[in-house]
Amino acid sequence: MKSKRVLITGAAGFLGSHLCDRFIKEGFRVVAMDNLITGSLTNIEHLFKLEQFEFYHHDVSKFVHVPGEIDYILHFASPASPIDYLKIPIQTLKVGSLGTHNLLGLAKAKKARMLIASTSEVYGDPTVHPQTEDYWGNVNPVGPRGVYDEAKRFQEAMTMAYHTFHGLETRIVRIFNTYGPRMRLNDGRVLPTFIGQALRGEDLTAYGDGSQTRSFCYVDDLVEGIYRLLFSDYAYPVNIGNPDEITIAQFAEEIIKLTGAKQKIIFEPLPQDDPKQRRPDISKAIELLDWQPKVNRADGLKITYDYFKSLPDKELKPKDFVSYNK
Repeated sequence: MKSKRVLITGAAGFLGSHLCDRFIKEGFRVVAMDNLITGSLTNIEHLFKLEQFEFYHHDVSKFVHVPGEIDYILHFASPASPIDYLKIPIQTLKVGSLGTHNLLGLAKAKKARMLIASTSEVYGDPTVHPQTEDYWGNVNPVGPRGVYDEAKRFQEAMTMAYHTFHGLETRIVRIFNTYGPRMRLNDGRVLPTFIGQALRGEDLTAYGDGSQTRSFCYVDDLVEGIYRLLFSDYAYPVNIGNPDEITIAQFAEEIIKLTGAKQKIIFEPLPQDDPKQRRPDISKAIELLDWQPKVNRADGLKITYDYFKSLPDKELKPKDFVSYNK
């Protein structure tokens, strides 16, 4: 693989930076691309000294040109937290549509295989449980979350069109809730929100009655699944996530126990279209990729908590944001 070159968009983000690490480790030459709206160079600064790593500060919603050969493209550029895509809804729609189109065009020109990062959000507030890849979802296209959900659904449709019409080699991963080091402490997702509140001595804020469920996958497990999917022969969507389901209220209790916090859990009204249950059916990943998660939640949370504790004090300061059970 040392002669292979991979383009990773959203490379300075949480998932993108871990993918950069994995592909460098596997001997690839990595071209990283990010517009740094939600990503941070601190996530990849350890790679800049490497000869096999290069970085482009660029918005993929605009024309994308990378000189030289490209063998693989992983499209991970997109806001991924509700606080982000509610703040920058147009950019979220554009990166899922125009950005995907630009990168598919690049893949076609370079004869590269392209993997897109889709999401469990394409299932919306699901009426089928657990969610299988053949479930079409229950999405509100004009609700506040629609800018993200529909961008990802369009992204999948565009990718399949290039696969069927142009014969492009494509892969689609539907990512469920993922956590680990390099998450942004104040990005509004439930895990960093709970840990941030615990570290600041604040009560933990859950939404609804806390009975909503989520299934949390540690980032290393997710990256392994994505890596296997890229090199599989399967062009249709595959769920990658951890089916170990837990309610938000139970999860808050786990964080309190982990952090030794003395605070209580307080409940606020449920945001519009917030999914009531979320659990991946990973039968396809097991069958096609011989993949399933290995890191249990207790171990993964301990690693993630230690990472957040190591952040500078200024990172722990609360910011004006709304948290979501995501």
